[in-house]
Amino acid sequence: MTGVCAGRVAIVTGAGGGIGRGHAIEFARQGARVVVNDLGTDVHGHGASSEAAEQVAEEIRGFGGDAVANGENVADFEGARRLVRQAIDTYGRLDTLVNNAGILRDRMLVNMTEEEWDSVMTVHLKGTFAPTRHAVGYWRDRVKAGESNDARIVNTSSTSGIFGNVGQTNYGAAKAGIAAFTVIAAEELGRYGVTVNAIAARRARG
Repeated sequence: MTGVCAGRVAIVTGAGGGIGRGHAIEFARQGARVVVNDLGTDVHGHGASSEAAEQVAEEIRGFGGDAVANGENVADFEGARRLVRQAIDTYGRLDTLVNNAGILRDRMLVNMTEEEWDSVMTVHLKGTFAPTRHAVGYWRDRVKAGESNDARIVNTSSTSGIFGNVGQTNYGAAKAGIAAFTVIAAEELGRYGVTVNAIAARRARG
C-alpha cells in the first residue's frame, strides 16, 4: 500500500482496541507494516488473550495491509525485548514505536489499594519504558554501525495527567510521568535520529 508511511515498520502497543487499534489501522492504510501488540486484557487489566491483536492484524490484512500480531506483556522487560525483536526479524527494520498500552483502576484516593496503584504504574510507566529501551538500543546500534535513522516514538499521555481528574490519582500520575519521560527522551535521543512526542487524549464523558 502507498501512503506517507510506505516502507516503514511500526509497533503499536495496546492495539487490540480503542486508540491503539485506530493507530494500527491508520499506519497500515498509510503503507506501514505493523506489529499489532496487545496482551488481551480488559480495560482493568484482567485476563489475557491473543484474540484482540489477531483480529486487528487480520482486519489490516483484509484491506491489503501487512500486519502481524504480538501478545507480549510490554511491562515485562524481556517481553518488550521480544516484541521489538519480532518487528526486526519479521520486517528487517523498525521505524516507529507507539506506546499506547494502558489500563484503568479508578478509585478515590482514600479507598485506593496498593495493587490498584502499582498495577497502573507498571502498565503505563514500565510499559512505556521497556519497549522504548529496546527500540532505542536498536537505533543506537545502527548509528554506531554508520547507519542513520529517521525514527519516531509516540507516547500516550492524557489530559488526566496534565489537568487532573477526580478518582484517577494513579492514572493521572502515571500519565504525567509519561509526559515527563517524553520530554527527557526527546532531548536524549535526537542524536540518534529519533524524535519523541506524546499525545494527550481527553476521555469522553457521557
